[in-house]
Parts: sequence; C-alpha cells; structure tokens
Amino acid sequence: MIESDESFGAMLTHAWHILPFALLFALPVAVLGGLVLYRLRHGSLATTLTVLVVIPLVATLTGVLGVSGFMFNSTLTTMVLVCLLVALVVVPCAIVFGRAIARRSVWEREARERERAAEASRRELVAWISHDLRSPLAGIRAMAEALADGVVSEPAEVAGYAQRIGGESTRLSGMVDDLFELSRITAGALRLTMSAVPLQDVVSDTIAAQSPVAHRKRVRVEAYAQASPVVSGSDPELARIVRNLVSNAIRHTPPDGTVAVQIGVAGTEALIAVDDGCGGIPEDEIGRVFDVAFRGTRARTPERDGAGGGLGLAIAKGLVEAHKGRILVRNHGPGCRFEVHLPLA
Repeated sequence: MIESDESFGAMLTHAWHILPFALLFALPVAVLGGLVLYRLRHGSLATTLTVLVVIPLVATLTGVLGVSGFMFNSTLTTMVLVCLLVALVVVPCAIVFGRAIARRSVWEREARERERAAEASRRELVAWISHDLRSPLAGIRAMAEALADGVVSEPAEVAGYAQRIGGESTRLSGMVDDLFELSRITAGALRLTMSAVPLQDVVSDTIAAQSPVAHRKRVRVEAYAQASPVVSGSDPELARIVRNLVSNAIRHTPPDGTVAVQIGVAGTEALIAVDDGCGGIPEDEIGRVFDVAFRGTRARTPERDGAGGGLGLAIAKGLVEAHKGRILVRNHGPGCRFEVHLPLA
C-alpha cells in the first residue's frame, strides 16, 4: 500500500510495481467491453453509450480489487461503495443522454433524406421546365418568324398560325400559373379563406366546365352523390382540386371511356372519388403519381397530345393537405381511383 508520508519518488516506484497487476485485471474487462460494443454496433445509441460508461467503471473496480488481493478493509470497502454510487448516477445519465442523442441523430438523418429528396425533386422540376416550356416557345418563335418573313401569306393560313400561337400561349400561361401555385404551396405562402363549402356544388360546377373537353375526347363524365357533405375550406382551392383530378381523368381515359365522380361521407370525413379508365397504374409508379413533374407510362398516357405539365396532381395533393385532408390513389376496375378525404364542417 502507498503511504501518505512517502516521497514522490517512492510513490512512483510503488505505482510502477502496481501497474502490471492493474493491467492484468483491468485489461480483460476492457477487451470484453470492446467485444460487447462490437456486437452492439448496429444496436441503439443509448445502449452503446451505457456500455461505454459501464466499461471503465467495471475495469476500475476490477483493477482495485485485483491489486488489493481481494482483502477487504475499510479503504477498499469505501472504494467499492464509491464506484457503485458513481455507477448509480452515471449509468442513468448515459441512458438519458444516449436516447437524446439518438433522437437527434434520427432527426438529422431524416432531415438529410428530406433534403436529398427535395434536391432530386428540384432537379426533376428544372429538367421538366427546360423541356416542356421550351417546346411551345420554339413553336411560337417558328410560327412568328414565318409570319414576319411572309412565308405564310394566305389569310386562312395566317389565321391558323395566329390561332395556334394563341393556343401555345394559353398553354404556357397555364404552366406558369401551375408553377406559381406550386411555389406558394411548397413555400408555405398559401393563405386560405375558409368557409362552409357544399362539395356537391363544387363538383357540379367543375364537371360543367370540363364538359367541352370531355366531349371533344368522346369521354363520358358521370357524377353520383350518395350524400351532400359540407366541408370547411376555400372554394377556389377546392374547385382547383376537383378540376385537376377530373381533367387528369379525362386526359388519361381513352375515347368512349367513362369518368365517374362520386361524393359521399366516410365516417367523419367527406369523400370525393374520381374513377377513370386509364388502364391502371404500374405498381412501381403508383407511389410517385403525386411527385412534381411525374408522368406515367404509355399505359396511363394513351394520347401524347402534350397536354398537362405533370403538376396537377402535385398541386392537388398540396391543396388537400392545406385543408387538413388526405388524398389517395389505387387501381380500381378498368383504371384507377383518386380519393380525397376532407374533414366535415
């Protein structure tokens, strides 16, 4: 034992003699702890930190017991008691801190995944803009140059070119409006003026507005009302949701097909269901239909008329979520079904 009245050199000599015994008893504990940590490398962070705190405590206690020859006296008993008390304080702290760090790590990992998903969505949106906006602009430029150079001089041809330029301009304006609406939704700048809105009126107005498009495509649009639910929402945004879903269904339904719009109540929610005849969505794509600028395969786009910029469903999803609702999609019958669930007023 090292006495308190020994010189510093004598203390160092005693420590040098004690070191091999301390290592002999403490080193196996450290090695065993390292193996335990290796086995827990895929476990929870709280467990790992707890083991990491317990290892030096057990190694210290084992080394003290080994050096003392397991001869318990008042000093050794006090040392063991102190180690146990320290363990009672440190181990719970390690568990609490480990869980806090684990929650923070999970949050940071999820934040990084969301950031990567947002970056991928931005890249996809930029690629969409560079393609879809460039096409009508190129057509407008070509037709305007033809008119300016006198290549087209017949009145009927000039009128046709002017009509096509007007159509492409309208299409461009719609794309820009969709981009502006989507930017408001994603930036959280959307402000809704809430009121009691009968869904049956919204659906009937939307179907009436979409009837000319459906007639040109020879698609029947039918509406069924199992109830007359009233929701608390913004009338223009609710109309935008239904319009996007119905126009999407008409565009993807082949001629002589049917688009069915159903209104009902499911529990405490109002339900709008839109069925189309698109032929179904592949299982590997059904989870992406609400992504920005996503377009399906040819099974879902039988007519490549250039209509639609791939933003309608993304906007509908954002507007539904702004109303504290949810939107779902699944294959149903000859096509797919989009369901909008909104809280009842």
